[in-house]
Amino acid sequence: MARNTELWEAIVRGDAKTTPMLVQKDLDADITASGILSESMIPAMRHIGDQFAKNEVYVPQMLIAARAMNAGLALIEPILARTDHKPLGVVCIGTVEGDLHDIGKNIVAMMLKGAGFQIMDLGTDCSKDDFQQAVDQGAQVVCLSALLTTTLPYMQSIVDHFKGNNEVRIVIGGAPVSEAYANEIQADGFGTNAAEAVDAVSQVLGLSV
Repeated sequence: MARNTELWEAIVRGDAKTTPMLVQKDLDADITASGILSESMIPAMRHIGDQFAKNEVYVPQMLIAARAMNAGLALIEPILARTDHKPLGVVCIGTVEGDLHDIGKNIVAMMLKGAGFQIMDLGTDCSKDDFQQAVDQGAQVVCLSALLTTTLPYMQSIVDHFKGNNEVRIVIGGAPVSEAYANEIQADGFGTNAAEAVDAVSQVLGLSV
């Protein structure tokens, strides 16, 4: 399951107090930061994502698990920054222009971060310029979220904006978004939930899932 079962379980149950203590215990035992992340923490978030996709847990459980994960990452990330550890990829994510909803977007961002991606969270009401700026700063994948049907056409505008840039992949999602719509606007990937979004980002980057 994971190198540190206690740490895995702490993240799954959303124990933000115990998680950093267990991370520090592993660090004190000379387990590498990248090893803690890849062998205990990421598998825990993957498990939560799978449960969420099966409707075995819901948004509150996802959020508290992500909070615990972030508490552990606060110890891990400064160490990784001092090493040659590379993220799986750089992903920007935002709710498209005209849409201020962010709960779904936040969950996807947390899941992507927990899976080992570097995340640029652009927030809500994001324009083409916001996404372009993120790409200029190194984002390889642009994740678009929408909850309002009225803002769906703006996804098309962003996909069109990045046509011709073979270095950028577009993944879309949100309550009114369907796979048929993703295909219609020629997005590179689509997810109906946070776990599928992580898989879609991995796939467009050519990573195994």
